[in-house]
Amino acid sequence: MRARFYRLVRDLHLYLGLFSSPFVLVFAISVFFLVHTWLPKIGSETSTTRVVSALPLPGDLQTLSGRPLIDALKPMLEKAGVQGEIGFVQHLVQEEKLIIPVTIPGRATIVTISIAGRDATIVTRETGLADAMATLHRSPGEHAPAIRMNWFAMKAWRWLADTTAYLILFISVSGIYLWYVLRAERRVGFVLLFAGALSFFGLAYALSH
Repeated sequence: MRARFYRLVRDLHLYLGLFSSPFVLVFAISVFFLVHTWLPKIGSETSTTRVVSALPLPGDLQTLSGRPLIDALKPMLEKAGVQGEIGFVQHLVQEEKLIIPVTIPGRATIVTISIAGRDATIVTRETGLADAMATLHRSPGEHAPAIRMNWFAMKAWRWLADTTAYLILFISVSGIYLWYVLRAERRVGFVLLFAGALSFFGLAYALSH
């Protein structure tokens, strides 16, 4: 029974680790671009501008805010050929304009709508692979929860990010179990566990004082 449980944990540790490794790599590599701004970007940035007219704007657009505003803007953005995660919408009351940021990993779009003219100026920047990974790294979490996760692809990414976190937790716990069963490796393992814990708590203490 014990040998069967060991083999089951070992196989799950291996195969679930392989499954989650691409997601872990995205989070790990993107940290370097978030922390070290001097690193060269992967891919060059390009920008395009276009104008779309005769947009289907709802009549109560200027009275909406939050998630209802996001939902009301989606048909218009689809008509304009803009897809992605909609961010915080700026409403310039005097100019009768809406400024809508829309993000896809590796692409940032600013849609400026003239409510009176029912047209939009759309500026799209292709920001490259490094920015795409940084966007994926920042996206999961409760950032502006009232409006965020309004694009299905970003919702799917959040689900995968959550799954990756649970898998890493399982891989960590199962890894400790597999190490402990191998008696020959216990001494080295205890030294590494102590060194890791000492480094973590030492850094946490330094940051909190």
